[in-house]
Amino acid sequence: MNKIISPRGTQDTLPPETELWQYFEEIIRSVARDFSYEEIRTPIFEHSELFQRGVGEETDIVTKEMYTFSDKGGRSITLRPEGTAPVARAFIQHNLSAQGLPQKLYYVGPMFRYERPQAGRYRQHYQFGFEALGGKEPELDVEIILLSVTIFQKLGISQFKVLLNSIGCSRCRPQFLETLKSFLRPHLLELCGDCQRRLELNPMRVLDCKNPSCQPLLDRAPSPDAYLCSECREHFQEVQRLLEAFKLDFQIEPRLVRGLDYYTRTVFEVISPELGAQNSLCGGGRYDDLIEAIGGHSTPGVGFAGGFERAILVLKEKKDLPQPRFRVFVACQGDHGDAALNITMMLRKNGIPADMLSGVKTLSAQLKHASRRGFPCVVIIGEEELKKGTVLLKDMASGEQKELPSRDLLETLKEKV
Repeated sequence: MNKIISPRGTQDTLPPETELWQYFEEIIRSVARDFSYEEIRTPIFEHSELFQRGVGEETDIVTKEMYTFSDKGGRSITLRPEGTAPVARAFIQHNLSAQGLPQKLYYVGPMFRYERPQAGRYRQHYQFGFEALGGKEPELDVEIILLSVTIFQKLGISQFKVLLNSIGCSRCRPQFLETLKSFLRPHLLELCGDCQRRLELNPMRVLDCKNPSCQPLLDRAPSPDAYLCSECREHFQEVQRLLEAFKLDFQIEPRLVRGLDYYTRTVFEVISPELGAQNSLCGGGRYDDLIEAIGGHSTPGVGFAGGFERAILVLKEKKDLPQPRFRVFVACQGDHGDAALNITMMLRKNGIPADMLSGVKTLSAQLKHASRRGFPCVVIIGEEELKKGTVLLKDMASGEQKELPSRDLLETLKEKV
């Protein structure tokens, strides 16, 4: 019988790599606390209409990448491809605006997109995201950008760049889009197939095309910043002034538009040369029309999302990785499993991670198991130790072994922790 393997575009994350993921998640939660953002957890699947109306019916996500199915009641259900629209839906459904604005929320969890798997990109991928709902001030845009950078700085990623742009609002963007389409239509055959399709349905996305055949034409294309209304221009200038005041290096990227229809005004991306061609660590921006588009009152918002997998790729390359947590293995000689269990449970109750191997009486087999599983320290007990009220403490790296009174074991190990 053929063995069953994981579906294409998914992965199993195994120890000890899971400790890197936990470490990264702890950093995210720590920064969230520092910036006063609270966690929200939304369902893994939502009504498909949420993403069609929120993300945009002509976006690549909706047209090509969503995992959509009909449930037993005939309702169209979609595994969430991104996190902002579900947060906005929850904001409306639970009337979070009544608790005061802005609402500052963050999330961590899996997302699902049917796309070609590559390094750091999977069909089931894990995202973290931060959303500030109910504030239109440029200070919130800057806070979100600084928050994203803080996470990667705490992760130890020093090589990164912030790309910044403004794509205008519902008042000034239509003029830009008409100008862009007028420029591109005479050159339709110079565009790739995707861009030919996008030209009439979603022309802004043409600017974001990565196909080399489109680049010469797009280099000459008009950019959104030349068509900003006075309010959008003032907003963007204030975002830049504040970032400069915080001495954050950024680069204006006129072709940065992001891939979702809900974005307005500020858009940004944090990239790292340590990632190679797929160099994006996170991205986001302002979405002042999203909540109204999915049935709520007009409420501005700004946020960003990043992927775990790409950050872990960078983290793996670093030399100063977090050290594995200190753990203790308890081994016994002979038929003294009950005594080993007592010591193991005592250590656990006192906050020292500990384990033992039941049913194996040979000490050599237990030590081999402890070595294979990466335990740095082993407590050994046997007939002689029990009679004298002592234990042996073995350092697995050096092989050094010393005897100490059982009553001193806990304090000795706490010092190591």
